[in-house]
Amino acid sequence: MTALKNQFPWIREPLVINAPMADNAGGLLAATVTLASGFGLIGSKVDMGITRRELGIAKETFAGTQHAHSETLPLGVGFLPFALKLESALEVVKEYKPAVVWLFAAKELDDYAVWAKAVREASPGSKIWVQAGSVESALRIAEQAKPEAICLQGADAGGHGFEKGAGIISLLPETADALEAVGLKVSLLASGGIMDDRGVAAAVSMGAAGVVMGTRFLASKEALVHPVVQASIVEAKDGGQVTTRSKLFDQLRGPNIWPAVYDGRSLVIKSHKEYVEGVSLEEIQKKHNEALKEDDLGWKTGLEGRAAIWAGTGVGLAKEVEGAGDIVQKVREDARRRLTLAAKF
Repeated sequence: MTALKNQFPWIREPLVINAPMADNAGGLLAATVTLASGFGLIGSKVDMGITRRELGIAKETFAGTQHAHSETLPLGVGFLPFALKLESALEVVKEYKPAVVWLFAAKELDDYAVWAKAVREASPGSKIWVQAGSVESALRIAEQAKPEAICLQGADAGGHGFEKGAGIISLLPETADALEAVGLKVSLLASGGIMDDRGVAAAVSMGAAGVVMGTRFLASKEALVHPVVQASIVEAKDGGQVTTRSKLFDQLRGPNIWPAVYDGRSLVIKSHKEYVEGVSLEEIQKKHNEALKEDDLGWKTGLEGRAAIWAGTGVGLAKEVEGAGDIVQKVREDARRRLTLAAKF
């Protein structure tokens, strides 16, 4: 039995977790994933009013279930330390006592220890999970912040991550070896390009205690996602060709506020195509901001939009929109069968 199973007795293994995608992973999605014996996460940005709203929705969804009277709210909430004041996050943590506080994108690696200490004081029952994108960062985080879990994000992931990185197939085992070599014990979660039972089985075979899927849950009924974005995810094929990593996506609205080590993976939208063709950043920004005023908010199918659509290289495996609970159950059970068959070799 894994350490995570001891901490969260409702989960079934292999553990499937939805990524805390800001703007997209709300209370209904997170609660639905937890109710399917996975682990749900709510994403947040700067407006804690929105975060509170989504936590309230999750709490209402748990009413009448086994989770209704849990000491901690049986899900996690993600915070971006580089963009958010610690005090604002702590007020939410004290109020809702989420089972997990997920931290990602601190200005400096040392900041995670500061946040972890403060969160544990505010809500002793909450566990700390931190997202990392390299062996070195995982080692520093494990030593200083002492999280219960580290999510290793491979370069195939959609959305924001380390500009310089490795795929999860090498990142996970090398990090596990490095942690073991210095005697640090922490549960490792795998993310980046994992979309179905095959990815889950592979990650578990490499030692992951669970998998985090983002792009796959963008194609769920419970995701907070614009219909055009969801349609773009489902229609996309050949993910390594129709997505790309670039800092451009964070420059479309204006100056890039993300720490220097991060960029983001999006579908190859029209803004990026023009950038590669040599159109000036100023002109691209102008067209982008004009497109935001349209009914579709700058998103279009067929890779013709100007606003970023965050997606990983596994996007071609998201073939239809399904309920989040169905996704969790199918992926988990199919992965169990694959692992059982593999054990016979």
